Amino acid sequence: MECTSSCLADATATPTPVSPNSLLAAFASLPDPRRHASITYPLAALLALAVIAILANQQGVFAMAEWAARQSPALLGPLGFAPERTPCQSTLHRLFAKLDGARLSAALQTCFAPAAAADPTQRGGQGVAIDGKAQRGRLPFQTGGSPVHALTAFCHEQALVLAQEPITQGEGKSEAELTVLPKLIERLDWRGRVLTGDALLCQREVCKRVVAAGGDYLLIVKENQPSLYDDLCWLFDPPPSTATPVPLQDCRAARTVDKGHGRLEVRHLLASTDLVGSSDWPALAQVVRIERTWLEHGAHKQHLLYAITSLPPAVADADRLLALKRGHWGIENGLHYVKDVTLGENRTLIHGEQGPTVLSTLRDTAINLLRLAGCRTIASRLRVHAEDPSAALALVLAPISTRA
Repeated sequence: MECTSSCLADATATPTPVSPNSLLAAFASLPDPRRHASITYPLAALLALAVIAILANQQGVFAMAEWAARQSPALLGPLGFAPERTPCQSTLHRLFAKLDGARLSAALQTCFAPAAAADPTQRGGQGVAIDGKAQRGRLPFQTGGSPVHALTAFCHEQALVLAQEPITQGEGKSEAELTVLPKLIERLDWRGRVLTGDALLCQREVCKRVVAAGGDYLLIVKENQPSLYDDLCWLFDPPPSTATPVPLQDCRAARTVDKGHGRLEVRHLLASTDLVGSSDWPALAQVVRIERTWLEHGAHKQHLLYAITSLPPAVADADRLLALKRGHWGIENGLHYVKDVTLGENRTLIHGEQGPTVLSTLRDTAINLLRLAGCRTIASRLRVHAEDPSAALALVLAPISTRA
């Protein structure tokens, strides 16, 4: 089966064969929000053009339009553009403002799902980090609403964005993220996966939902769950005033040492099942203490965390728990940092209607394509694509990789 892209402005143009598993084909499945009489360029062509422009290091909508006007028909023709016809900045702005961001995210989730699929027979085999992110360029234009604009699910192992939910409600960060979290959880297949998150996600209902969907959780515990936090403190670090501290009946340890960037960092994890029989937390199987110490410029520093998980010791030993905990922060340095610094998301001033959500999703798409192509250094590859955009075009037209 093949689908074809064609340009409405040139009915005689020869259709270009497009793989049904390509990104361009996924874009073609979306409903077009524009009035039929006002359509000059195919929807799929415009969205694909935006992704290729992002891959070629064009960060803003105006830059995308200028860049497109400089490209040859050999690059634009396969997308469905007629010769000498490219969209202007206002055309792209109007489209992004009207396009349904939720449907775009769902279409891309389906597109990339096979590449990030977990093995449902291997319990706890794949970590999924969930975290909120702000688009700081939007903040000066809003008088209310959340300081966080999207909640994202990110696969540890493949470094892929699995799904994104825009946040439009709630005044505070906590309220806003928890408002859309159930919807994001429902969108994912949790079999074989482990939800990792910060203390905000440590909620009874969240844990129940994930476990009911066939998944597991590993979540940080802080004072927002006071009873559970106190239990962990007493278990692992009883106060000095305690007359006769009770030793742990079950205690397993893991340790990692990392050296680089001017510091030596040691992580020490303790895992225990001692609290399982006395706690009513949903599906609790192990409790965890993580101590991080590092030497930075001659100064000794320390950070202590507690966590809980539904993964039993037979499924996740201490080493696996430490790997999942460390893998969670891939969403910060492998996604949020790339979008903010390399792709310039924090500098964009687009803030109206669906525009910010659509552009954020297109940036996620560009990152996913690069990760599936084996790219480790995003900024370097963007510079390569800026000189040779045909390489970026190939990523959009080719079948989506299923390397998982």
